[in-house]
Amino acid sequence: MNTSIDTVGVSLKEDRAYGHLPLEKKLDILVVDDHQLILTGTFDVLSREYPEAAIIKAQTGEETLYQLQCHQFDLIVMDLSIPDRQGNIAEIDTGIKLLQNLLKEYPHQNFMVQTSYVKALIRIKHEIDNHQGGFAIADKGLPEDKMLMRVNLSLHGATHTKDIKMGIELKPEWLEVLRLAFEESLTDRAIADRMYKSERAVRTYWTKIQDVLGVYPEDCKQGGKNMRIQTEVRSREEGLID
Repeated sequence: MNTSIDTVGVSLKEDRAYGHLPLEKKLDILVVDDHQLILTGTFDVLSREYPEAAIIKAQTGEETLYQLQCHQFDLIVMDLSIPDRQGNIAEIDTGIKLLQNLLKEYPHQNFMVQTSYVKALIRIKHEIDNHQGGFAIADKGLPEDKMLMRVNLSLHGATHTKDIKMGIELKPEWLEVLRLAFEESLTDRAIADRMYKSERAVRTYWTKIQDVLGVYPEDCKQGGKNMRIQTEVRSREEGLID
């Protein structure tokens, strides 16, 4: 069962909840990161903490999927900014989509997302909240001991997602409007056609998005166009789009 440890008020004492809980089996861990230095560093940290563990590295989405076809892992430690295959550019959206698919395909898998782009996880918050396996988030700037604490929590099926609990939350269709507008540069009419919605529905989505982001006409000097620009700026600040 997934145990949530998102707040301080948990049944375990803090030193036990945030310390090292003993594991009874040899671990299989997959580490996914396209930066060789960080990949090696994470590998070394985990090897010291779990000397009996079998740890496999992957640098792309393609390699990750291949390893999952060949092995069952107790934990997947992954970055979000990764390429889909060797030779391609690392993108946050690639990692987000990969993680989203993995959450669907492996509902009981334990994950620890170690990334500098924590805010981007707000895009799949619904899937994370409904995940049945362990799920922890660690900014790459966290000290080693705190990172290992979150690894350990995830290994035991616990949840540690407080880093995105206070983020802005948008409905999936609102996020799709942002993506189509600012990543594919589509007009509202084209967005409506792509989403099989009316233009009126798309305009309503914009008002909802701008309300959540705190973008209002009275705060913008030139009306509509300036509001759209400000919406894009705020969306990028909150990690809703790349």
